[in-house]
Amino acid sequence: MNRGIVSFCLFALALFAGPACAQQVIKIATIAPDGSAWMRELRAAATEVQAGTAGRVQVKFFPGGVMGSDTVVIRKIRLGQLQGGMLTSSELAAVYPDAAVYSMPFLFETWDQLDRARSAVDPLLGKGFEAKGFKMLGVANVGFAYLMSTRPLRNRADFNAAKLWIPQNDMIAERTFKAGGISPILLPLGDVFTSLQTGLVDTVANTPAGAVALQWHGKLRTMLDFPLSFVAGFVVMDLKAFDRIPPADQALVLKAFRSAGQRVDAGIRRDDAAALAAMKKQGLSVVPMDPAEAVRWKAIGAKVTRDMVADHSITGALLENARKAGGAK
Repeated sequence: MNRGIVSFCLFALALFAGPACAQQVIKIATIAPDGSAWMRELRAAATEVQAGTAGRVQVKFFPGGVMGSDTVVIRKIRLGQLQGGMLTSSELAAVYPDAAVYSMPFLFETWDQLDRARSAVDPLLGKGFEAKGFKMLGVANVGFAYLMSTRPLRNRADFNAAKLWIPQNDMIAERTFKAGGISPILLPLGDVFTSLQTGLVDTVANTPAGAVALQWHGKLRTMLDFPLSFVAGFVVMDLKAFDRIPPADQALVLKAFRSAGQRVDAGIRRDDAAALAAMKKQGLSVVPMDPAEAVRWKAIGAKVTRDMVADHSITGALLENARKAGGAK
């Protein structure tokens, strides 16, 4: 066989064998710590993707905030250094404001309301993310956020004196608390643990499961039994990177991550209840909100919501869709 035929055969072998052996690695960063319910299910989804695609697509996670804050993660996705992130609605609102629709103040009071709203609104959010250059791989409940503090929260004076942390870029929480007379402290999530220890922060808004997962619970002594807002988590991927995956493998990726989100949803209420029980054993007191203060804060939340619709910080039609579907007031 002459050299030209050999070269042609090698070229043909590479041409036809290459795509079958090609591997695409999806790098996803998240602040969720390893061992959390989210990470357990995300890793299960990654295993499912690798097996289903025969190794053509692999998912690599960077948990615990090792890739930086939400702002840094989004920038790295834009630069191609990461392909995706698992971020909360408030964090993603910087690139897609309507991602925060479930987190509008006092919009939902029960899990059932939220579940009904998500059935109608999740598909709309998926389309909205695509318009912003992201593919929504999955979404799941994180839980209701409550005020928790190292000290008593009995009345308006206690609230106004609180050194309250809220996440950076959480525009809804910032507007709501400022309207209520509280000047919140905006810090990266990774700084909160140390800030609780030093006294820079004495009050946080989080879910019970979130407080335990982030190891804040040892410092917290009071929780107001008054849900502020609902937190949802999204797994999103750069749309261009997603489009480079063959269609058949795209379907497997979506199926794996959406199934993971459903499993998180199935267990989150149980995990939240267990976390709250554990915190109570460590001395946490759960106290009711003063009735007059509850009325005042709900009025503040309603005004913040109207203002955000008016200045197009949230799409009114989408919000109304969520409200009606969930049966919220």
